[in-house]
Amino acid sequence: MVQQSKLKKMLSTDRDANEVQDWIFSLTPLGIAFLFFHFFILRMNIPDKAEVMVVGIVAGILGLQIYWVIRGWRKNHISTVLFGLISIALAIGGALLALKLIS
Repeated sequence: MVQQSKLKKMLSTDRDANEVQDWIFSLTPLGIAFLFFHFFILRMNIPDKAEVMVVGIVAGILGLQIYWVIRGWRKNHISTVLFGLISIALAIGGALLALKLIS
């Protein structure tokens, strides 16, 4: 049996129709965690509250996107991997811009 390369498998595999639904449902626990994080940080008396909020929110987004990159890699969905990597880059760039504007 001839073994296909990972790239060939990723280019030939179709995404599941329920992939978008799974992605939306993965946002629910993240949104709840953001709410708790937001109210927890607001109640604290710390000097750089805005920076902590930006870093915390971006860390949550990055964690979710890393999960989706790994999931796409395992299921051979190249579009999931690419969208995950693009959103990681955008989140990091947005965080750096927000931290520059805040400081």
